[in-house]
Amino acid sequence: MSKEELFTQSVGQGIRGESESGSRLGVIVTGLLGGSLVALYAAATPFVAPALRKICLPFVPATTAQVENVLNVLRARSGTLVDIGSGDGRIVLAAARHGFLASGFELNPWLVWYSRYKAWKEGLHRTASFHISDLWKVSFAQYNNVVIFGVPQMMDQLELKLASELPISAKVVACRFPFPNWVPEHTAGEGLDRVWMYNAESFQSLTHRGVANKTVSDHSDLAESHT
Repeated sequence: MSKEELFTQSVGQGIRGESESGSRLGVIVTGLLGGSLVALYAAATPFVAPALRKICLPFVPATTAQVENVLNVLRARSGTLVDIGSGDGRIVLAAARHGFLASGFELNPWLVWYSRYKAWKEGLHRTASFHISDLWKVSFAQYNNVVIFGVPQMMDQLELKLASELPISAKVVACRFPFPNWVPEHTAGEGLDRVWMYNAESFQSLTHRGVANKTVSDHSDLAESHT
């Protein structure tokens, strides 16, 4: 074999070696990147995915403005407070810092455990508590301040539940979406950060009138069907 042929063969082997090495490196890098994305997804999914429940409530963290608006409409209030669907606990923790005995109910256990850790880390574990529970299976009769980040599909049903359970002195603050039938006593903020505050005495009276009117209407229809 001539020197030229030896040189050509050597160069070809070198190129093939570099190509194979680059290919192996590419596979390793791709594997590491894919593994990192899978790990990130696995870690984040329990927090951002909605918990299984009757009506889906995805976790959307409250903005700083929303938290401030909630505290603003409740600034003259005190006592017990509950955040229905408490997410990562920021409303409950903010309320605890302002003197409320605050509780959060959330169906996603990852978010509840994270909230408990934050309460412990901030030294608020005595005034801020978090519970894993479906809101439809909990009575809110012991709370005189209620905060809810709901969705339109649930607000009609929640009106009836809260009207039947809350004390007459209670206030309810709705964030992002107002209640469809109640008249707010006060509002704060604009756009997505807006909150609506309702007086239990007013909406309980409205609910009772609505139930009474429905009963009279049903009796009337029944009487007409017998004539």
